[in-house]
Amino acid sequence: MEKINPRVDIAFKKIFGVEENKDLLISLINSIVSEEDQVTDVTLLNPYNLQSFKKDKLSILDVKAKGHDGKRFNIEIQISDEADYNKRALYYWAKLYTEQLKARGDYGELCKAIGIHILNFTSIPELEPYHNVFYITEKETGFHYFRDLELHTVELKKFIGEDNNELNDLVKKVKASLDMWSAFLTRHDLLVEDRLPHELDKPELKKALHVLDTLNFAEEEWQAYEDRLKWLRIETNTLKNYFEKGRAEGMEEGIAKGIEKGKVEGIEQGIDRGIKMGEQAALIKIANTLLSEGTSIEKIAHLTGLTEAEIKELMVDK
Repeated sequence: MEKINPRVDIAFKKIFGVEENKDLLISLINSIVSEEDQVTDVTLLNPYNLQSFKKDKLSILDVKAKGHDGKRFNIEIQISDEADYNKRALYYWAKLYTEQLKARGDYGELCKAIGIHILNFTSIPELEPYHNVFYITEKETGFHYFRDLELHTVELKKFIGEDNNELNDLVKKVKASLDMWSAFLTRHDLLVEDRLPHELDKPELKKALHVLDTLNFAEEEWQAYEDRLKWLRIETNTLKNYFEKGRAEGMEEGIAKGIEKGKVEGIEQGIDRGIKMGEQAALIKIANTLLSEGTSIEKIAHLTGLTEAEIKELMVDK
């Protein structure tokens, strides 16, 4: 039987959003936040349970928790890219911060709120790291004054990269605790609880793998899981087809042009130039296809790495 995918939100919450697995949630939070925000215990503010799921199957399955010192955490895993995701992340943070203040409460009671967004796509192609931290700082000096706002993005596609088919490739990427959790979320299929390599042989990972292997879904949960997984597969296959087709066509065209230009420089240099031209041509073909299907310029830029200005030029050329 195929393993359950922990990147699907309902599975993620059943692993990290229940009382019996609070130790896993604490480990995940501490792998992401700074030293000053580490937690020794958390209170789940919206623990997962079947009855609440039955009442609201369309609810966002994020995990909200309060640290031992009052800090609030909102952890969400997002399967697919959506328009204005950055605005949505800010909106979630604002709710997490403001809902602390009850009627007649005092502003001094507000504690820091930290949003953690684990993304199954590349949201910020301009930045190379897969984990980024955002604050409000003063423009000229970078002074960090409004310290209660903090947002983290964890882009799993950047972590896994291209070399993701072998366990050895995965192990080479693991340098810190967040790498371990990213390995679990992306390539759990390569990990066996009682045969983990030294770099991944941690009690919390062993428990997470055991929980994943023994996860039980009620009928309604299975249906929701399958619906979300179907969407994930459709999106993955669609983008894979775009890139394979675009790359093949672009390479053929680019190499031909490169060899023609390379006659003066030599065939080898022409082929090298052709490969580079082919890669660019492939991206342009993919962008054109996505444009024709009504995909937003912002999302195309995320998917291809082209700038928004380059994509707008394609629209003008049409």
